Amino acid sequence: MRITTSHATPVRRVLTAVTAIAAVALTAPGPAVAAVALTAPGPAVAASASGPAPARITAAVADPAALRPIADLSAERLATADLVAAAKWGTDSPIDDPAREQQVLDSVAAQAQQLGADPDEARRIFRDQIEANKIVQRALFRRWTDHPDQAPTTRPDLSVIRKEINRINTALVQALADTATDRSAVMCVPELVLAALQVHHEKGLDHLHTKALARSLRSVCGS
Repeated sequence: MRITTSHATPVRRVLTAVTAIAAVALTAPGPAVAAVALTAPGPAVAASASGPAPARITAAVADPAALRPIADLSAERLATADLVAAAKWGTDSPIDDPAREQQVLDSVAAQAQQLGADPDEARRIFRDQIEANKIVQRALFRRWTDHPDQAPTTRPDLSVIRKEINRINTALVQALADTATDRSAVMCVPELVLAALQVHHEKGLDHLHTKALARSLRSVCGS
């Protein structure tokens, strides 16, 4: 939908309130019950803003469908962090791997350019993806150090895991290219937050992976 200039300020106030509430729900442990409330427009949402035409403001409640693939793929990519951590645990392989990270960034930038998307934007978004992955790895290393009985007893093949990560990266670059318009729209942030809430709820993400998911999506919406 298009938001007229006369109602831009109250709508933005609503979006700010919705996003703030959803962001708290996204990073808090426990079920994402807020997802249901936030997707149902009603007086409670409209009452968050002052100004005319509350019906028009209520109609601006976010629809996360367009950005859902990005949240799904980001969560799928984060799931590989557990395997990467297990593959590196007990070895000399560091969590920070600048050479590998640069390889990923160069690859996604090249893919974005081939799709007619912004390569610099792809690099920025995937830097967040990489940092989110390392959040999970570092937390797991701390957990396994403090609780050796929880440490992995087998070591996955890191080269196989990276093939899966490359597959997800390719799909995510395509999803970013497909949603360029949605990601530059005023509704992007609340729609993305709601999409992440849905993923959190449906995949049953724990607090660590939910926190990392929020970190991975930081640069998805344009300014």
